[in-house]
Amino acid sequence: MASTHIRQPVVLVATGTDDVTADAVIAELHRRGRCEVARVNPGDMPHGVGMSAFLDPESGRWIGPLTTPSRQFDLADVTSVYWRRPTPGDFPGLDEEAAEFAKVQAREGFGGVLSSLPNARYVNHPHRNWAAEYKPGQLSVAAELGFTVPPTLITSDPAAARTFAEKHAPIIYKPLRLTAITRDGRPQAIWTRRVEPDELDGSIAGTAHLFQAEVVGKVADLRVTVVGDEVFCVRIDSSISRLDWRSDYDTLAYEVVEPPPGITGRMRNYLRRFGLLFGCFDFALDEQNVPYFLECNPNGQWAWMEPSTGLPMAAAFANALEGNL
Repeated sequence: MASTHIRQPVVLVATGTDDVTADAVIAELHRRGRCEVARVNPGDMPHGVGMSAFLDPESGRWIGPLTTPSRQFDLADVTSVYWRRPTPGDFPGLDEEAAEFAKVQAREGFGGVLSSLPNARYVNHPHRNWAAEYKPGQLSVAAELGFTVPPTLITSDPAAARTFAEKHAPIIYKPLRLTAITRDGRPQAIWTRRVEPDELDGSIAGTAHLFQAEVVGKVADLRVTVVGDEVFCVRIDSSISRLDWRSDYDTLAYEVVEPPPGITGRMRNYLRRFGLLFGCFDFALDEQNVPYFLECNPNGQWAWMEPSTGLPMAAAFANALEGNL
């Protein structure tokens, strides 16, 4: 297919092939017609996507062409970047060591250029996403800003875990970060779950574990999506009692509600602390309507809630990306 040149301004969407969340934002940007949209997966470089980036020593800007199978644009024309879920590069035909070397070079070179566009607005910058994903940092900042945070222990000491459980029972366990796990060839998920005293055995010494006091009297969850100046608060109820609503979406009901008093300003301060324009906050709501901070995903999912709630989330992302035009 012949390449066509895109004129500025350009909103770059960095993500993999199948991403319905990115699709919703791209469709909204196309509908408005105020900018050109370029969808790029850095993991496709250098096979499906090409880049020749030259550093202008006077301005410090990266300039030069980035070419996809259908179009070409100049890096200098990129005004905003929506950094979603790019996939790792693939280097078939190379042995394992050479492929790993090539993958790292592509990530550091091509990915590094796309994360170093000084005149672009990032939603969010990948380095800031990375820093904001660490749960210990999330919980520490949340407590400092005045959120109600359940008592939490991170440990590899079975005795410390048992002492924590004696003081704060019932307690729950949650992974510090989700990773791909398979069993008998099938993907497995590790959800938040209650931990019984007899489970606090020597296996805890094998790695770091996060234990937390369970929110007793929890009646619902809140998922609050903050993007730019917009705040979308959704109450999530389950037809059965669940510590982790993600374990079965079919049991869930959604209701658009106002954020509990006092948390909107704290959420904005939280995002500023990490240098983010967007974040998905999760709270457990108790019988007294007290929201307990659980986490903030700096690159969380939100598009699945838009049809059932009618909330204009894709439009909010388009607003944030067009804010630098």
